[in-house]
Amino acid sequence: MMVSLKDIAARCGVSIATVSKALNDHSDIGQETKERIRQTAKEMGYVPNAAAKSMKTNRTHNIGVLFMDDARSGLQHDFFAGLLESFKISVEKEGYDITFISNDRSRPGRTSYLNHARYRRFDGVIIANVHFDDPEVIELVNSDIPVVTIDHIYNDTTAILSDNVDGVSVLVDYAVKNGHKKIAFIHGVDSSVTKSRMVTFNKKMEEYGIDIPDEYIMESPYRDMHGAYETTLKLLELPDVPTCIFYPDDYASYGGIRAINEKGYRVPDDISVVGYDGIRVARHIRPRLTTYRQNTDELGALAARNLIDLIERPNTTLIKQVVVKGKLLEGDTLKKLN
Repeated sequence: MMVSLKDIAARCGVSIATVSKALNDHSDIGQETKERIRQTAKEMGYVPNAAAKSMKTNRTHNIGVLFMDDARSGLQHDFFAGLLESFKISVEKEGYDITFISNDRSRPGRTSYLNHARYRRFDGVIIANVHFDDPEVIELVNSDIPVVTIDHIYNDTTAILSDNVDGVSVLVDYAVKNGHKKIAFIHGVDSSVTKSRMVTFNKKMEEYGIDIPDEYIMESPYRDMHGAYETTLKLLELPDVPTCIFYPDDYASYGGIRAINEKGYRVPDDISVVGYDGIRVARHIRPRLTTYRQNTDELGALAARNLIDLIERPNTTLIKQVVVKGKLLEGDTLKKLN
């Protein structure tokens, strides 16, 4: 049986208004009275009515998470799992819960992302790794619901961005500094992140005066070991085999390493390998992967802070793009040639 404010008031011999003020920490109630009422409420098993509270504050303290992964790795995806865990911890500290928005379009009776968000009365939504040009996603972004995106920029929407320009720049600098000029670049499928990395790679190589053959640039899906394995085999069949291969992510790089080993080459003695993301397991596998660690903790915390600001302080919170740098991890898969 639900315990009401009236029940607590009767037990304490005070008015319902006094109980309400004590539980909401109003300053016009004495500290001793507050503590007595709160202790009584706890002993009676009182639980605040979330529906009533949301009607009063016009907030549900529930945030939607729209997340999709083409590789269907879900929350096993190290980068997004780390980011969303940091986001979850940060919003929970501020009294918010999170609910995932289903992207299963075969589910009977499903509605659009926007209708789902309105039905659940989300105070805000974080959007990560979806098809950002999907009309349903754009509809949600253009609605009156506060939204923060991860690694994608829309007009008039706050975006939290991992610094892909810095990431690729640092990796190219490191490879070239170590004498590599024949660098192949395996990129992920088309996205704003992929475009940013591709443009940066081409620009850096141009700055160094290094010509990259067209056949050194190949595509393989993110987080796809088999795709990277097959793509690497094609690179190894070229008349002029690269001395270094960049992969779209750390998982993909291990598919590449398998192909290199099967063809009788050694990493890094014959061919160097460079990953991206800085997943934890890569620090425990030998040889340790040379890679760029993205700062998932900061990305998630900043996404939470900015979304809550948009929810709670909409009139004083600016729409902005926040860029977060990562860190080069000098592993053992890149050989110094000079």
